[in-house]
Amino acid sequence: MTELDAIALARLLAPAPWVDERGSKIRITAVRTFLTAPHGCPHLIVRVETNEPGLYGLGCASDPQRTLAVRSVLDDYLAPLLTGRDPDDIEDLHRLILNSAYWRGGSVTGNALGGVDVALWDLKAKRLGVPLYSLFGGRVRTGAEAYTHVDGVDAEEIADKVGAARQRGYRHVRIQAAVPGSDTYGAGGGADPQAVRERRVPWDSAAYLRTVPRVLARVRELVGEDVELLHDVHERLDPRQAADFLRRVEDIGLYFVEDLLAPEDAAHFARLHAVSPVPLAVGELFSDPQQFVALLRGPDIDFARVRIPTLGGLTPVRKLAALCELHGVRLAPHGPADVSPVAQAATLALDVSSQAFGVQEAAVFKEPVHEVFPGTVVAHGGLLVPSGAPGHGVDFDEAAARRHPVPEPLGHDRWALLRNTDGSVQRP
Repeated sequence: MTELDAIALARLLAPAPWVDERGSKIRITAVRTFLTAPHGCPHLIVRVETNEPGLYGLGCASDPQRTLAVRSVLDDYLAPLLTGRDPDDIEDLHRLILNSAYWRGGSVTGNALGGVDVALWDLKAKRLGVPLYSLFGGRVRTGAEAYTHVDGVDAEEIADKVGAARQRGYRHVRIQAAVPGSDTYGAGGGADPQAVRERRVPWDSAAYLRTVPRVLARVRELVGEDVELLHDVHERLDPRQAADFLRRVEDIGLYFVEDLLAPEDAAHFARLHAVSPVPLAVGELFSDPQQFVALLRGPDIDFARVRIPTLGGLTPVRKLAALCELHGVRLAPHGPADVSPVAQAATLALDVSSQAFGVQEAAVFKEPVHEVFPGTVVAHGGLLVPSGAPGHGVDFDEAAARRHPVPEPLGHDRWALLRNTDGSVQRP
């Protein structure tokens, strides 16, 4: 299909009747996708280009486990649908894309939509010559308080790393403890590294419940009260085990426990939240903003772990942030290294403009990432501060990106494959 054919087709598929009336001449000329892995995990970048020279927007559609499926949605479906349209009408284009699949939702569609949506917001802010956060009402804070990750084989090692993070300015630190002989999320040293990489080491929930709460309590004794400690269960407990875990960590003073349950067990959060004072954070696996709504009604959680690419971009997540504010729930956006610097910068624009913001997960990217993504935001003194440049402030170097090919399909999927001690499949 030629560019002219695509433009003609776009005009046939539910054109916006007001576009010609207002006389706007700017049009989307292409939606291009790029794969790169400067940090090791695949990043899928979306560039929405226009007929105005030098004007484009960048978004992130990264789904490390289904990268090629998301790219196909973008290249084969969304690019032809969007070519020829006015990029100003983000809300209209978002709903048009959402409805075009008919069977709405899911992480593959969500990430594809999220990549386009963030690129459209970036493009609009660049066109107006303002930082992205200006489109959301401006800043309400200097920067986003960030948390970093540490882990170790025992409390002493973890406490030393917490101390080092404090010296770098972090006031919030996520701590993960290894369990001997068991695959333990976020912590090395519990089993043979090669066996862990090959997913031959099982998850042992009983050993986790015996070991981790005791280590967390000891870390608190060692580091004192002037640092906020977080912990990620990573959805590996069932509802009965989750209640047991909360009892064991009740007196530690955790800032929050993340992903205590899997999304499939979310109905149990109301009961757990009612009987435990431990703050609960959940949501990084959600692919539909509606999954948060029932939890916010109670509210049955304390922090919403939003992942902007997977939830469909800034358009729905801004609405979700407003709902969180109205229910007294705070945002703790998902931000590991598989969320690219483009998505991190878009998330930061939300962080500094939302009254609901609580804390931001902060990836520490490898040096090649900074070459591929000029403007990558770095935490200073535990704070992420937006650049103030037009748009979200992060660019993309296509030539540098080509030097970092992505892994083959399934190469990254093994991260999510896990078994229990009885051989049954366990959530990751």
